[in-house]
Amino acid sequence: MSAPISAAVERAAAALARLRHARLLHPAGRTFAGDALIWGTPGPPTGVPLLCLPGRFPATVRLSKGVPTPAGWPDVLGVGIRLHREPEPPVDLLVSSSGAAPVLRNLPLPRRRFTGTYTSIMSFRAGARRLFLAVLADPDSPDLGRSLAEAGAVVAADAPRLVLAVASAVGPWRPFGEVRLDGERDAREDAALAFDPVGNVPPGLRLAGPLARLRDDSYRGSRRGRGTAVSRAARRG
Repeated sequence: MSAPISAAVERAAAALARLRHARLLHPAGRTFAGDALIWGTPGPPTGVPLLCLPGRFPATVRLSKGVPTPAGWPDVLGVGIRLHREPEPPVDLLVSSSGAAPVLRNLPLPRRRFTGTYTSIMSFRAGARRLFLAVLADPDSPDLGRSLAEAGAVVAADAPRLVLAVASAVGPWRPFGEVRLDGERDAREDAALAFDPVGNVPPGLRLAGPLARLRDDSYRGSRRGRGTAVSRAARRG
C-alpha cells in the first residue's frame, strides 16, 4: 500500500472515530481482568515461544460487538486479549467470530452468542509457515450468553474460561493455553483500552501484506481520533 493511501486510511479512521467519540471498530464492549495460563502447543513445535513455552500472565480481556446490533441480534463478535509480560512489551490478540473449519477461518461470521469460535481472520507467518490463532469455547465453562450484559453477569457469578489455540491453514486446532475472566473493569477503563494487533504480535510471528497494513492504519487512526495511546512492541521479523 502506497504512503498516500496509507495516510488517507489513517485520516479517515481518525475522523470517523472522532465523530462517533468511540472506537471505529467494535465500539460496544466490556472489559475484564483475566489470568492467562499457557501450557504449550501439543505436537510439532511452532517455533513461537509464546505458543510453545509454559507460562502465566495477567491479562486484560475485552468482549465486543462489531456494529453493534441490538442485544441478542446477530453481529460479528470480538474478543481482544492483552497479555501483560512485564518487563517485556505486551502481546495483543484480536479475534472475531468465525467458523472452526479451515474454509471458514478467514471469514468473519455474525453470531448471536458470545460462546463459540473466534479466529484471527488474517493469518500470521512463523518463518515460512502460515498460522491462525483462535479463541475457542471451553465445554466445561459457563456459557457467556447472548449479550454483553449477560456476559458480564456470567463473569460476575463465575470465572468463565476461554481456550487459546493455534492451527495451520488446513490443520486441526491445537490448544496451547486458556484465559480465565475475572472482575469487570469500569466503563472509563474500557474506553481507554487501546489494542495494537499489528505492533504487539507475539514474538516470532508477523502479519504481512496489504491487509495487515490496512488494519494497522485503521487501528492507528481510530486510536488517534479518540485520543488514546498504545504501548507498541518492537517490530519482529
